[in-house]
Formats: sequence, C-alpha cells, structure tokens
Amino acid sequence: MTSVLALFDTAPRRIFASIFLACLGLLAFGMYLQHVVGLNPCPMCVVQRYALVLVALCSALAGASDRKSIQLTGGVLMVLMSVAGAYVAANQSWLQWYPPEVVSCGRDIYGMIETFPLQRAIPMIFKGGGDCTKVDWTFLGASIANWSFLCFSGIAVIGAVLVWRRSRRA
Repeated sequence: MTSVLALFDTAPRRIFASIFLACLGLLAFGMYLQHVVGLNPCPMCVVQRYALVLVALCSALAGASDRKSIQLTGGVLMVLMSVAGAYVAANQSWLQWYPPEVVSCGRDIYGMIETFPLQRAIPMIFKGGGDCTKVDWTFLGASIANWSFLCFSGIAVIGAVLVWRRSRRA
C-alpha cells in the first residue's frame, strides 16, 4: 500500500496522463456504442459525456505542467467534475431501477429535425434523444449508467488522493 501511495508523490504527471487516457477510452467507447452499435444517448448520457470531457481536459492540463499549483488546481477541478458526473450517473441509475410512470427525457433526433427548424434542432440534438430509464446495454449485469458511476467515482477518489498527497508535499 505504501508503494502505491508513493506513486502519487513520485509520478503525479503519469497519474494525470493515465486518467486523461482512460477518459479518452471511455469517450471512444461511448462513440462506438452510439455510432456502431446504434444506441441513442439520452440527455443524462450527454451530460455525463460533457463531464468526462471536462475531467479529461483538467487532467491533461494538470499533467502537462510541472508546477504544483497548476496540478493542485487541475486536480481539484477534475475531482469536482468527476463528482458531478457521478451524481448524474447515480440519478440515471436510480431512474433505471425505479422508472417513473411518465417518462419525459427527450425526443429522438430524427423527430426533432423533421419537426423543428435547423436552428432549433441543432441545440436539441446535443441534449440527447434517448430514454434515460431504458437499459439498452449491460456488462456483468450493470448498465452504462452504473459503469459510468463507478468510473467517475474511481476517478474522483484517485484525484482526491492525488490532491491530498500533492498538497502535503512541500
């Protein structure tokens, strides 16, 4: 355990880079599920993607610098974005486990383009169009929202330990 914690002291930039690469991998997998498998992201999925992009940016900026202050600021922002993403993923998981009687998560993309002018349809597309309560895909019995929650929580814990260890070091 001590050697793992020592890694936070000796190689913080590698940890930030690993988080950045993990975020890119998760985003790429989300694009694969959307464009190859054909799963339509819901509004909560889109918000989680935005949170993941922000986590990736914060970790990349923190990892690119040798300055402790930038690493601490980037680490804190990364933890905050991870907690926000975990919150949205937890809410979506809750909706999937206990779906409401009336679902009002959004409409499908093609319906928006056909119904609304392009100026109104484009912003709506970025809001997502799938059903937030629907479980389209599972792995080891957990939905995408469940896995998203676990990933965001893991990143938040790693980021919190990294910030804690960096702030203690002189």
